Amino acid sequence: MRTAWTLSAEPYGSPVAAALWRAYYTEVSDRWYVLHRGRATDPAELERGIAAGAGEQLEPPVGQLIVGRYDGEPAGTAGVRLVDAATAELTRVFVTKELRGKGGAPLLVAAAEEAARALGAQSIRLDTRGDLIEARTLYARLGYEETEPHNDDIYAEHWFSKRLAP
Repeated sequence: MRTAWTLSAEPYGSPVAAALWRAYYTEVSDRWYVLHRGRATDPAELERGIAAGAGEQLEPPVGQLIVGRYDGEPAGTAGVRLVDAATAELTRVFVTKELRGKGGAPLLVAAAEEAARALGAQSIRLDTRGDLIEARTLYARLGYEETEPHNDDIYAEHWFSKRLAP
């Protein structure tokens, strides 16, 4: 039996989106804290970060959250939000650890790019950290080019952009 990915828009406040956001944020936060502080994220700080990342900008008409399901189970996300009328930002690209390497990330990014086009964007950009090597490799493979910084986020160390074909 072949298992396939399915992708669909998901309200950012749904239980599925909340669970995937928690998994994403926990992983990237812990990864940063282990690298820079030698420990996992303090639980209280983790909860503050999760609460602060509600994702209201990932709702139409200014954004979209895509959820990927593998064999029907929620397994990943990609979000897109408009920065201005012609530019979108890619965010929350995440696939659960056990399903990495099964082709979900490129599908999620492609769906986010399509959502950005539908919102009127002509280009898409993102930022990421230096320790997220897998993400940087994925973006380069998908045609994103590293650029000069477009924000001053304290965790951003690499910035990418891509023109969206009509």
